[in-house]
Amino acid sequence: MQETRATSTGLDLHLEVSGSRVRAGLEAALREAVRSGRLAAGTSLPSSRALARDLRVARNTVVDAYGQLVAEGWLAARHGSGTWVAERTEPPAAMPAAPAPAAVPPVRHDLRPGVPDLSAFPRPAWLAAARRALAAAPAAALGYTDPRGLLPLRSALAGYLARARGVAVTPERVVVCAGYAEAVDLLSVVLAGRGGTSLAAESFGLRLHRDIAAARGLRSRPLEVDGQGAVTAALTGEAAVLLTPAHQFPLGVALHPRRRRGVVDWAAGAGALVIEDDYDGEFRYDRQAVGALQSLAPEHVAYAGTASKSLAPGLRLAWLVLPASLVDDVVAARRASGLLSSSTDQLTLAELIRSGGYDRQVRRARLGYRRRRDRLLSELARRAPRARVTGIAAGLHALVTLPAGAAEADVIADGARRGLALQGLASFSLGPQPHEPALVVGYATPPGHAFTTALARLCAVLGEA
Repeated sequence: MQETRATSTGLDLHLEVSGSRVRAGLEAALREAVRSGRLAAGTSLPSSRALARDLRVARNTVVDAYGQLVAEGWLAARHGSGTWVAERTEPPAAMPAAPAPAAVPPVRHDLRPGVPDLSAFPRPAWLAAARRALAAAPAAALGYTDPRGLLPLRSALAGYLARARGVAVTPERVVVCAGYAEAVDLLSVVLAGRGGTSLAAESFGLRLHRDIAAARGLRSRPLEVDGQGAVTAALTGEAAVLLTPAHQFPLGVALHPRRRRGVVDWAAGAGALVIEDDYDGEFRYDRQAVGALQSLAPEHVAYAGTASKSLAPGLRLAWLVLPASLVDDVVAARRASGLLSSSTDQLTLAELIRSGGYDRQVRRARLGYRRRRDRLLSELARRAPRARVTGIAAGLHALVTLPAGAAEADVIADGARRGLALQGLASFSLGPQPHEPALVVGYATPPGHAFTTALARLCAVLGEA
């Protein structure tokens, strides 16, 4: 059997050498490390000189121990090539087998909402931007940085948000966060610290954000949503309201202009805060994107955006644009949390925005997702005409109301049997507001090569509902 050659001489090796006989203890420790699989076949071992220095023993002790284990077949050595773990025909002892999990059909196609097409992440553009950004970055940018985020990214975001989303912003008002969930947490900490006790939120949405607020002492009150968005006239004495005004998640309606004005008037009069979740504001298909609510009242709206839909959620990059009165407290809360976003990712995103690569990515993605949406509508109209599709003017998901008599749980289970992951509207219900059985279909998630099959299986499920 061909031997694997050593590839490194700087390996750190953890060994527990016990007993008064050092050489015997070292042999036993090495033998057990190989037997248990901690040292795999082919693993290079430190030189005798390096290991003797680490263990504070005589070098001859290590030389003799290596020689004995080579003789026994545990190790292999060659002059000038070092020492390594020998190949073995007997595998290391296996860990006890875990109980077999219950049989679950594999998910082959995921149509749940919330995730973009990850295969469309612009890897070449990102790598090129990273190279340029790192080449120009000062060494200090890689240290423990400003909890608000690096200035190059805050400046780039300020320019982009003002231009593309109509946000009234300066870099001093921007705080970079490790995802939108952290943004909600920071605002909840500040609101609770100022004596706030309650938060109004749309009656359909992500439970996670309400749970984050609750963990900070803010109880949530559901706000009914109709065809004109959240019913903001029902707001009373809450410390804040959490809204998705450009494209309500998951119902897909935009907040009516009269309600947009009404909610900022409420916030100004009550000394409250509007938290604007602009999670997919760039992706509007029927007309120009609805501008940010924040522009109507910059001192009463905290605007939150994210790269999770335009690029990828794994980057963990989001941003807050804050009223002046909140900046210091939010920055203090972030400093106390000890969290910092990756400097290299911040610098890369800043360069991507500055160079125009981010705009190109958004335009490319918007065109691709619009084509997917159109195919979804066409196929459902042809193959599952009893299903009704709404909430399609923007975003990366559609609301598909099920045919009369169909139950969400049954349709989701049928999809699972076909390898299709689906999510019902009931899982997003946060209050008593009634609703028809429906699916929230995320048409962005499947990679391009799998979208046709995913769509065919969805039509088959709905056609039989």
